[in-house]
Parts: sequence; structure tokens; C-alpha cells
Amino acid sequence: MSFFNSTTRFFKQRHLGAGVDPVRDWLLLLTVLAIALAGIIVWNIWAFDTVANGRSIGAPVPRTPPAFNASSLDTIRVIFTNRAAEEAKYETGVYRFADPSL
Repeated sequence: MSFFNSTTRFFKQRHLGAGVDPVRDWLLLLTVLAIALAGIIVWNIWAFDTVANGRSIGAPVPRTPPAFNASSLDTIRVIFTNRAAEEAKYETGVYRFADPSL
């Protein structure tokens, strides 16, 4: 509980206005910022090294089978071929479209 007591004493001094030491405050601020900057730099180096070596950050994504297979693609191709053939019948005049609005 030594840390808790020292922080409590620090805040009581700040509250009373006693013990103002700008050098100590700036050194404390710069120390905290330097530790945070070092942590950020280490994290970024680790993340870059991980990704550069082909690994993933976090849990690996499970492989899933493809959502379609070749037979379903063939079925779709047949459907579009039939539709194109029907469209060609309208364009070549085999079918005649009667517009009821005329």
C-alpha cells in the first residue's frame, strides 16, 4: 500500500498548493511520455515483424470450403445461355412483341 499512500499524499499536496515543483512535474510527465512512446515503438516493431514474416496478428482465421462448386457454375452458365437465346429470338424477329400501350 506504499504506492497508494504516496499517491494520496501527492494529491493532497497538490490540493493544498504546497510542494509545487515544476522540475519534478515535468520530469514525471516526460518519463511517462517516454515509457508510452517506447511501448508504442515496441508494439509497432513486433506487429511489423509478425506481418512481414507471413503470420497473422490475433487468432488465425479458420479455412472454409468455397461457397460454390463447378457444377453450380455450369448450371448458372446454362441459365444465362438460355436467356440469351430467348433474347436473340426477340431481336431476330422469331418472337414478336406486341406493345399494348400503342
